Formats: sequence, structure tokens, C-alpha cells
Amino acid sequence: MKKLKKISLIVLSLIVIMTLAILAYGFYLKPSYEGELQIKNISETTTVYFDDYGVPHIYAATQKDAMVTLGYVHAQDRLWQMELLRRIAPGRLSELFGTRALKNDKFFIGLGIDENSEKAISQLDKNGKPYQMAMAYLDGINQYLENGKTPIEFQLLGVKKEKFTLKDVYNTFGYMAFSFAMAQKTDPLLTDIRNQFGDDYLKELGIDYSYNPTRLKVSKQQTQQYIEISKSVTALLENSPVPTFIGSNSWVISPKKTKTGKVLFCNDPHIEYSQPGTWYEAHISCPDYEMYGYYLAGTPFPLLGHNRNYAYGLTMFENDDADLFQEENNPSNPNQYKTAIGFADYKIRNKTIKVKDSASVILKIKETQHGPIINDLIADFKTKQPVSFSWIYTQQPNKILDAVYGLSRAKNISEFQNSISYIVAPGLNIMYGDAQNNVAWFTSGKLYKLEKGVNPNLILNGTNGIDDKKEFLDFSKNPSTVNPSWNYVYSSNNMPENIDDYPYPGYYLPEDRARRISQLLDSKSDWDKESISKMMTDNTSPVAVEIVAGLISGINSKALTSQENEAISILKNWKGSNALNDVAPTIYNKWIYFYLKNTFQDEMGEISFKQFLKTHIMKQTIAFQSKNQNSVWWDNVATKNKKETRQEILTQSLKEAIASLNSKLGSDVDSWTWNKVHKVEFKHPLGSVSFLRPFFNVGTFEIAGSNEVINNTMFDYSDMDYIVKAGPSTRRIIDFSDIENSWSILPTGQSGNPMSQHYNDQAEMYAAGKFRKMKLNKDEIVKTATKLVFKPK
Repeated sequence: MKKLKKISLIVLSLIVIMTLAILAYGFYLKPSYEGELQIKNISETTTVYFDDYGVPHIYAATQKDAMVTLGYVHAQDRLWQMELLRRIAPGRLSELFGTRALKNDKFFIGLGIDENSEKAISQLDKNGKPYQMAMAYLDGINQYLENGKTPIEFQLLGVKKEKFTLKDVYNTFGYMAFSFAMAQKTDPLLTDIRNQFGDDYLKELGIDYSYNPTRLKVSKQQTQQYIEISKSVTALLENSPVPTFIGSNSWVISPKKTKTGKVLFCNDPHIEYSQPGTWYEAHISCPDYEMYGYYLAGTPFPLLGHNRNYAYGLTMFENDDADLFQEENNPSNPNQYKTAIGFADYKIRNKTIKVKDSASVILKIKETQHGPIINDLIADFKTKQPVSFSWIYTQQPNKILDAVYGLSRAKNISEFQNSISYIVAPGLNIMYGDAQNNVAWFTSGKLYKLEKGVNPNLILNGTNGIDDKKEFLDFSKNPSTVNPSWNYVYSSNNMPENIDDYPYPGYYLPEDRARRISQLLDSKSDWDKESISKMMTDNTSPVAVEIVAGLISGINSKALTSQENEAISILKNWKGSNALNDVAPTIYNKWIYFYLKNTFQDEMGEISFKQFLKTHIMKQTIAFQSKNQNSVWWDNVATKNKKETRQEILTQSLKEAIASLNSKLGSDVDSWTWNKVHKVEFKHPLGSVSFLRPFFNVGTFEIAGSNEVINNTMFDYSDMDYIVKAGPSTRRIIDFSDIENSWSILPTGQSGNPMSQHYNDQAEMYAAGKFRKMKLNKDEIVKTATKLVFKPK
């Protein structure tokens, strides 16, 4: 017995010692939010105050000192995220994750982003402020890399530290730009549908833009062979260890419609959720410069920002800036491809992908005049003829560093607009408001017209010399509105009005959010922060109410059970809200899934249907196709000697939806509340390992909102729960009548370090739709902040 007690005591002691060691190690890894440090290349002492939520407020003598310091503090909170982001575009994830990341690396290395970055840097003015400030920021990162604490993720994966370079900055912007592009996710699917079933089936998907009635006002026969492109590229982005950009809301209200007589600015970019989140907030204050900005990891200038003079933000334009071309090899020479004037030699790039715990992979990339051949870059894509990817971002001069620098340093609205002209891709809606009572909406992107009759939603002919003709438009033609008579500007990824009678091609989202935003903004003229904050978390869809009314009118009511009638009764009384205790959205979204499945899967097949569910085309189709009595899609092509009707498909879909909910949530329809099925977990790349999940992931949380409401908490339609995968990456309200008390929120927290108190300290507030202050007043900041002082070394 004594021996057993002794052994137990030893074991207990070891457990205590190990626990204390882990806690001590964890404490050591925490970011330094107070104290004193010495760093090189600053001219004077720089003080950083970290506020209640870990936002650094950097007070420096010069902009260069501020940028060095920003790089350092950004790295101590987000070095792991910086490392991941810089590795995607040049195809270097396999060095960390082995063969699991090889598909990603093959594809991205083939796009040529890395080469484009090198070319852009070679053309930079090395004496210009954008270059000098960017290099100062990188210097701060590298000083932390050399002297700071090593993130736990580096240690778990054995990451070798390498200095950050300007090419890493460009590559990060390049990956961001690609994640905005939609052609590679949609065009192959639509081409297969056209080839297999004909144009009538395409027309009912609204690719003629007839399904985009609410537009932004401007003042001024074959088998499937292309689906693997859509499927593979979508999967690559979804499985990426860093989030992709999806959509956004923004609106800026003129003084005539606000209670205070000053501009109100609002923005909530929609991005896939991740941990850490997309944005890092930082406030810089120098004698000649001040900006409260939102930064991507490893980039020196903010994409969102405000100061006492102006505010800006962005949403996705959704314009078409990429095309796929069917090429043709020379039958006598595999090293040549056909053009309109004869055969031309492929340009060859040889690249090596290093793979952890495996042999390196040598990749031979062929390029045509349009871009890289993607057949060998995408798994399971095997066609006789090559397909190339043409993308404006890699074909036009890349001035992205000058652009984002200019956005954050503009002295007036004209300078701001001029900076936008440098952005050739991605296409963005860039929103603006200022203290001089101006409100504006601008669009970025190098826009172009195609020849009449060329449909950019399909894979184009790369050999005829017609499909690839582009008439580039002057930047002055880009859609924009400044100080409109209706006293607000907004964007929710919907289509703009025609440009010179030309409906600009794109992958626009349906009118749901656009209608709701304009409906609410038109309804009153005394907006303030409080009412705007409620609008930003608005969960109501007027379009969903109309859709459900149409669905109900189309079913065979005599064939319903009592439980199905109970569900219909709830839907009839639904006002379109998606609050946690609502039952209607649970029923509605399940019905929508089965309606889509029973309508489209028989023609598309399972693989193409799953891809269809991930497109904007699907979202805009629902409201129109579901009410079309004579749609060609109603008939189930798998049944012989029978032609299904709208009533049959809608009734069958309702019955399957109710049966599915009944099996998952029980027979009590009133208990099918939205909070039971609509949830979010913020996932870290290492959280996929089960025993690491509690340490790295944040959540799970019940969350309000839905697809295509203002509070756009997005999920894929399926027969499972509605796992929220994307939504507002921040919510910002800048009030120019009270600039020091503007509001914001992040999905989880400022820090990417799991040991930091700011790793998840905003998560519950975010899920509940609450806000916190973005501080600009130094006296207020100092009162509750910790202080980290940087001394020149």
C-alpha cells in the first residue's frame, strides 16, 4: 500500500510539474504588450499603446518609425498567418504540409503570380514612398522574426524561419486577387450544361443578366468534360489554410439623411471564416499622418481604413476579369499551339515544388498567348485539347503597392480616385466618405468589351482570333457615383447599370441584399450609429418571403400530412427574418435544398450539382426558375415516358425536407429553431487535428443571419446542418459627427497567438451582433492601455 501511495505521489508530482511547465511555456509565448524593447532603424522612441482589445496605437516621430514598429507588432500577433499567406501564390505550402498541399501548390505555381510579382518589383521606383514605407514595415517583421518568440505552429510543423521580402507582399495581394475571381468556378460548369443540353437550359439560369433587376445606379451535344476545372479550383480555395474573399456590404449615407448632419460610413466585407481572422487592426499617429487601418497579414498598407478626414472600405465588384480558352495543339508538333495566324511555340516554365517528407516535384508549365495551360495543374482534368487560363491581373502592369499606399494617404477625393485607377484586378467596389460631407462609390479593375456574340460565361475559342479580342475601356468608364441626389451610395455585389449600353459581364449576386439595403435607407432620413448598427445585423429577406409564397402556391396541398401542413402554416406567417428562435428559416432552407436537388441534379449529375450549389448563378436562379411553370428543368431526365411538373417537384421537395428535419430534430415542428442548425466554428489550420482543436479553434456559436440577408452568414445548401463558413470579416461604422467614437468588431480577436488574451475576446460579442469602439483619442487610449516602448538600438 505504501509503495502504491508513493507511486501515485510521484505520478501526481510529474503531472503537476508538466502542467506548470506547459503553463510557463505558454506564458512565455504570449505577445509582449508592455515593457521596453530596443529595435534597429527607428530615429526616436516610439510608443505603442495596446487598448482593451489588443489594438496597437502607434505614436511615432516619423512615418518610417511607425512602419518599422507596425511590422514588429503585427508579426508578434500574426507571424504564423503571414507565413501561410506568403506561401500560397508561389506554391510553397507542401514544404509545411507535405503531399496534402501538392494540389494547391501545382495550381498556384502555374498561375504565374510569383513571376508577376518579380516583374512588378523590378519596375518599382525605389526612391518612392510606397517602396520605402513597405521596406520599413518588412524590416520590422524581420526584426521580430530574428529576435521575437517563435509561434507554436512553427515549432509543431518545423517551420524554418526565412526573411520576409517585398515579393511576399505582392504574392499575398496576388492570392487575394485570385480568390476574388469567379470565372474558373463558373464558366466550365455552364459550358458543360450548354454542350450537353443546349441554350434553353442556360437561359433559365439568368446568364443574360435578366435576373439582376436591382442594379447599382451610376451617375455619370457533348458529355461533361470541363466540370473538373470548376470542382478542383473551388475545392482548392475552400481547403486553403487561409480564407478567401466572397462578397460584402457597404453603404455611405450623406448628411441629408443622418440625424447629425454628417456622413455615416458602413462596411462589412464577407470573407470565409478562419482563425485567426483576416484583418489586423492598427492605429498609426505621426506629426504628418494618422490612420486607423485594417491590414492583411504581411502587407504594409491597409485595405480598409479611416482617420479624421475620410473613411474607405471595399466590396467585391464581381466583374469578369478572367477567361478560359479552348486551345488546339499542332498535330505535327506538340510544342506548338494554334492561333488565328498560324502555329506558335508554347512558352515553357520549369518549376520545382519541394515536398515535406517526400521527393520534390518538377512541373513543366506550358503557356499560350492567353495564359498557362491548366490541364496538368488540375487533378482529374483530362481532355484531348488544352485549356488555358487568361487573367487580367497577370497580364497588365501591376501597381498594387502604389494603389493601396495611395488609398491610405489620399489628401482629397480626387487623389483617392486616382489611386483606384492603378488597380487592374481584382474588381472592387471601393466606398468613400469624408468630413467634407462627400460620399462616393468607385470601381476598380481594367474593364474591357468583347466582340458582339462572344459569351464570357463560357469557355472561349482560343484559335479563331475573335473570342480573345478585347477593347479596353478607359478608367473614366468604370462605374461610379459621387454625391448622388438620392443621398447615399451602397454596394452588395449586385450588378451596376450598363456602361455605354453594355451590360458589363460578371458573376453578380442576386438582388436580395441590395433590395433590403435600399429599402431600409429610403425609409428614413435620421440615421445614426445606433440605427445603423441594427441595420448591419438585419436578418430579414423580402425576397425569401416572395420565393416561399411562390413555392407554397405551387404544391399539391391535398397531398400533405398534418405535420407538413403545420410547416406550411409557419412559412405562410413568416416575415423573412432569420433570428435564432425562428422556425421558418430552418424549414425554408431545407426545402430550398431539396427543390434545387430535385430540379437540377438529374441533368447535371451529382458532381456538377454540388459545384452548382457553390456558384452565384445558383443563388440568382432560385427566385426566377422556381416560379417558371414551363421551365425545362422540371422534367426529371432520369425517368422514362414521364414528364415531371413544377407541382410534382415542389411537393416532393417539401415532403423530403420535412422528413429530413423530422429525423434530425424530432417531430415537434415548433422546436425546429434556427439556432439548433445554424452555427459557426472559427477554424485554425491545425484545428483539424482532433486533440489540437480545443486549443486552436474558437467556438462553436449559435449565430443569426442567413445566406443573402444583410447579416450574411453563409452556408452551403445540403441535407446536413447549416454550418456557417463565411460572413462579415468585420463590421465598421464610422461616424464623422463623432469620429473618436466609431464602432467595429472582429469575428474572434486581434491576435493569432492562442496564448494571447486577445485570441478570442471578441467572439461572443460578434456572434451576438455587438460592437466595440475604435479609439482615436490618445487620452482615452492611455487610460486603459498597456504600453510597449520601442527604443532606437
